[in-house]
Amino acid sequence: MRSCARLLAAAASVAWCGDAFAQTNSLAPSSGSPAPQMAQGLPPLNAAPTPAPGQSGDELTEINKKLLNPVSTTWSLIFQQNNYGITLPEGHVGHQNNLLFQPVLPVAVTNDWNLINRPVLPLFNSVPTVDAQGNLGRATGFGDMSLVEILSPSANLVGPNWLLGAGPTFIAPTASNGKVGQGKWQIGPSAILGYLGDKFILAVFPQQWWSVGGYGSQNVSQLDLQYAAAYLPGDGWSTESSPNILVNWNATSGEKVTFPVGLGIGKVVKFGPLPVKFTLQVQYMPARPDLFGQKWNVQLRINPVIPKLIKGVLFDE
Repeated sequence: MRSCARLLAAAASVAWCGDAFAQTNSLAPSSGSPAPQMAQGLPPLNAAPTPAPGQSGDELTEINKKLLNPVSTTWSLIFQQNNYGITLPEGHVGHQNNLLFQPVLPVAVTNDWNLINRPVLPLFNSVPTVDAQGNLGRATGFGDMSLVEILSPSANLVGPNWLLGAGPTFIAPTASNGKVGQGKWQIGPSAILGYLGDKFILAVFPQQWWSVGGYGSQNVSQLDLQYAAAYLPGDGWSTESSPNILVNWNATSGEKVTFPVGLGIGKVVKFGPLPVKFTLQVQYMPARPDLFGQKWNVQLRINPVIPKLIKGVLFDE
């Protein structure tokens, strides 16, 4: 198991030094040439406390379970790289890269309710484009930022197994140019429904956005629905799948949906006192738009734990 952990760490180092992967929003930009559908890449929302020295395999699995729990109450940072194969004109296959930074900052509002704050910052976004003459090109820059606020009942209200939450989600047009973003302020609802067992977790996480302003004439209506399942055999390992179904409601018939299936492996390891999870997942999209649709994705996620800076309860009852 230790040799496998070292291999995962080495793979993370190689991917980190290579080209950044791609992801911002699930629709093409509102200006410039068409770009591929892009998932927000919504990995597990939380991480686990720093383990004590002499961590056992069972304790590493408990950390992994908290990392997979979308309504856990601990803090973490998520670095997620995506490498997409994209369908291009005339049957060509291109690539789309991005790197997402996702701090996860849950806060206990009361003893019974937690507020999970998670911004998503696309640090790098590179997408293929087509100009007015039909020539292929590439645009690179910062993508649109998003923020989801999930209000979740604690185990005091719903028990230790059910995972529930709901709240608003936002997208801001912060892209460095119109070809790597959508150019629209967007808002909508989000929710989480899941079940946590002894060695497994099942969850769905839908987010819907509608444009409410911004430049360009293209209105936006898009859905990002992440469905997740994981099995935890022990010693900090997990077999998991967490792809994102993308729906562009304004696209033409037959071009609206990107439906992926995926499978990956994860492992929690320790670097000194710091627990870090590495996850490698491969996804394939059997249903996708014919032009600029995502065909496959190789995703690497690095998830270190950070100390909880806002401790205790904000409004003690």
